[in-house]
Amino acid sequence: MPATAWPFISLDETGVPFLEGTRTKVIEIALDRLAHEWSPDEICRQHGDLTLPQVHAALGYYFENRPACDLQIEASLQRADEICSRRENTVLLAKLRSGQRR
Repeated sequence: MPATAWPFISLDETGVPFLEGTRTKVIEIALDRLAHEWSPDEICRQHGDLTLPQVHAALGYYFENRPACDLQIEASLQRADEICSRRENTVLLAKLRSGQRR
């Protein structure tokens, strides 16, 4: 993985930033901060394998590269929606909505 100007941050072969030596994406840390409003200390508690300097580096990288990271977040959400829609059981949903039983 290529290194970046940020300590603890590397890019994978597709350009996604990760914390070096982990499988944790920068956007995962950013989402913990944005969605849950967790402090860096709380993020460390929730991700027991990360250090506080790693979390600060991930947040710094995210805020410095926010437009690109937000595009990665949006692409991930779209992929998740596509997967969910393919797994949707329309027959079951129709029965549940109509209140039918077997």
